[in-house]
Amino acid sequence: MTATVPPVPSQGPEYDPAGRVELPPGALPADGRFVNDDLLPVPVARRRWTTYNFAALWVGMAHNIPSWLLASGLVALGMDWKQAVFTIALANLIVLAPMLLTGHAGPKYGIPFPVLARASFGLYGANLPAMIRAAVACAWFGIQTWIGGQGIFVLLGKLFGGWAEAAKVGGQPWTLWVCFVLFWVLELAIIHRGMEALRRFENWAAPFVIVGALVLLAWIAAKAGGLGPLLDQPSKLGWGADFWPVFFPSLMGMIAFWSTLSLNIPDFTRFGAGQRAQIWGQTLGLPTTMTLFALLSVFVTSGSQAVYGAAVWDPVALAGKTDNVFGLLFALVTVLVATISVNIAANVVSPAYDLANLAPKFVNFRRGALATGVVGVLIMPWKLTATPELYIFTWLGLVGGLLGTVAGILIADYWLVRRTVLDLPALYTPGGRYWYTSGWNLRAVAAFAVGGVLAVGGSHSAPGKGPFPPDGLIPFLRPLADYGWAVGLMASLVLYVVLMGTRGPRARA
Repeated sequence: MTATVPPVPSQGPEYDPAGRVELPPGALPADGRFVNDDLLPVPVARRRWTTYNFAALWVGMAHNIPSWLLASGLVALGMDWKQAVFTIALANLIVLAPMLLTGHAGPKYGIPFPVLARASFGLYGANLPAMIRAAVACAWFGIQTWIGGQGIFVLLGKLFGGWAEAAKVGGQPWTLWVCFVLFWVLELAIIHRGMEALRRFENWAAPFVIVGALVLLAWIAAKAGGLGPLLDQPSKLGWGADFWPVFFPSLMGMIAFWSTLSLNIPDFTRFGAGQRAQIWGQTLGLPTTMTLFALLSVFVTSGSQAVYGAAVWDPVALAGKTDNVFGLLFALVTVLVATISVNIAANVVSPAYDLANLAPKFVNFRRGALATGVVGVLIMPWKLTATPELYIFTWLGLVGGLLGTVAGILIADYWLVRRTVLDLPALYTPGGRYWYTSGWNLRAVAAFAVGGVLAVGGSHSAPGKGPFPPDGLIPFLRPLADYGWAVGLMASLVLYVVLMGTRGPRARA
């Protein structure tokens, strides 16, 4: 398939007994166009995240309001609770595979996602996937911050009363804007302290949020005298011909929910003590937590249907129905911790590195994080989650297709072309091995363009329910749109390997 990778240069990295790589002194060029302290490999001595740290990271990220609402979106599309939980569980098992594959480079080389992307896209070309990932993260940051601000608004309104009737600014009560801004400031204050502060925050946030979800389940089960009637409701789709046209695009949407992290997971695994820590931590943390959270969502909502006569999927709205002050305060803190834990980890860390990669001399990690917060305020995130169809089929589907295309190229380059062997100094060196054509690997760009068109070119919306034409942007590609993530990943992976196979062994190294 590919030629044997030649040995790294004599000035190349040093390996420790665990196979982790460290740059020797003087290995990087004096030219700092592609280097700053945040983009440099993490020293081996600072790679100390354990299995628990990675598992806690995923627990903290998975336990948030949008992931709680995933099952509700699938039930709204006609699934019963068993089909919804099955779809979510399968999607997270599938997305775990690219998560582990791209995460491998983190503990080994100590590099973040945009630096890893330089190997395949080139030193300048890496900004293409990095900016796509950053744009998606900024949008997600806005969504999560708005949802978190709404949660604070609802719960404080129950405590103090009259908040919803406050004078409106921009179509919303000014008290809601205050909650939104305060929540935004709190998030950036935590991430400003750096990745070590994030690790400590996630360590205690993870068990706290689990306890909060279980308390909510116990409370509603006690009020309902059981788990409620939702568990007995049959599927509107069955398991036949009506189910599969909904299942596959829904599966791609659930995969797309974490496809963002399948790209930039090296931003976290670069701090790992070894491969075992990141593999076991992610395996224990991601699919199990997401499945458990989907089950809790279904059970709690079923209980709410028994108590209030209608299913209340939003956990904030449900918690707001209690008149107990302690319960409201506990719910408020749980919402704060849950939303902050996912937002700063999943949606601030990546664009902070991505923007630093764009202009290393001027943007460091903290400035990139601040820019992410500003962009997240400028979007209108409430529109993206307005309906299940818009959220699952349009937003998550479109994002998943593009990010799957990038993931295919990263996996193909790191595992199939280079067999996990990177020339670490060359990732920071203009004119070196990964310089390609003026800093761009045009073969990677071509693979991305073709894979992206195949993945999202057929994007379509029901009449009057979305931004795309009913027949698709490119009508003959419409049948592929429901499988966008898988189509993008496989198409770009295969095409990249074929295109890189036309180069000489030295160029592929």
